Amino acid sequence: MKELEKKIVKFAEDRDWLQFNTPENLAKSISIEAGELLECFQWNNNYDKEELKYEIADVMNYCILLCHQIGVDPKQIVLDKMKISEKKYPIEKAKGVSTKYNKL
Repeated sequence: MKELEKKIVKFAEDRDWLQFNTPENLAKSISIEAGELLECFQWNNNYDKEELKYEIADVMNYCILLCHQIGVDPKQIVLDKMKISEKKYPIEKAKGVSTKYNKL
């Protein structure tokens, strides 16, 4: 994950784009790219896998840049959140249901 982050940051550095990578701008970009990801499914389920994977990559790139800008390790925050989710959604209560944790 660190190597991927280094490549993404270097790409932005080489183009002098880090100056634009404020947390606010990156959060906006994540939302915009997430909208483009959602467009892959607009009107039907027949999505283009190539287009879909590139939209996922765009969202991930901005998420990784945001983590870099605020000084957190993307891998670690995902692992930390998984621990929280495991407590909120214990298997014996959550398996096979889509109910929110406070309704289990």
